[in-house]
Amino acid sequence: MPVITTGIFWMAVMHKATKAIVMAAGIGKRLFPVTKSTPKPLIEINGRKPIETLLEGFIANGITEIYIVVGYLKEQFDYLPQKYQEAKLTLIENPWYDTCNNISSLYVARAYLGDCVITDGDMLLRNPDILSPYFESSGYCSTWASNTTEWLQQTDSMGYVQSCSRTGGENGWQLFSVSFWTEEDGKKLAHHLEEIFVKEKITDIYWDDIPMFLRRDKYRLKIREIIPIDLVEIDSLDDLALAKRR
Repeated sequence: MPVITTGIFWMAVMHKATKAIVMAAGIGKRLFPVTKSTPKPLIEINGRKPIETLLEGFIANGITEIYIVVGYLKEQFDYLPQKYQEAKLTLIENPWYDTCNNISSLYVARAYLGDCVITDGDMLLRNPDILSPYFESSGYCSTWASNTTEWLQQTDSMGYVQSCSRTGGENGWQLFSVSFWTEEDGKKLAHHLEEIFVKEKITDIYWDDIPMFLRRDKYRLKIREIIPIDLVEIDSLDDLALAKRR
């Protein structure tokens, strides 16, 4: 098993992601009217579709067991298994995509959690290297931000997350929707999904609320550093216009 060393007396075992879960079920209302007839992950941006950049990035890094959670205009994703035959690509339908937040999408894919990457399907990948399957600890791809209104993490000197703000702040690590999960944490996350979504009937939250807030003490997350040009998150019409100019 690969290891990394940062000194004579310290060694960290590296985990390896063997599968990916892509969240692609949402309606994308903030991009209307563009998404009225096309799901966000399938919007063409300078001839490229966000979800295809992700799939090609996973395959280039040897992650070929891929699960795509679909819902809104789900039939438009049907071509993907045929196009990417070098991967074992499975579409999973989320029947609650229009009534629940994305906690429901990860819930329907919970059987595949562990030694995995989870990403939103609306991420335009510009640097496939950030999807390298080797990772030390569970956590999110993150960029340093001096000021942001997005989710912002504060870390200790080793890069482990100590807190997170939903409304942003100053001088921290902005969270992107690409994360890596160990086998142990994946099983934990699957359990917490069942606990919160089914038993507690909390359906209006992001799944990320679980490890970041609702069960924060059960996870030890570490940031996975990237730079802003590595990937573009398409959340709004402004994001889409900016991506087309780059």
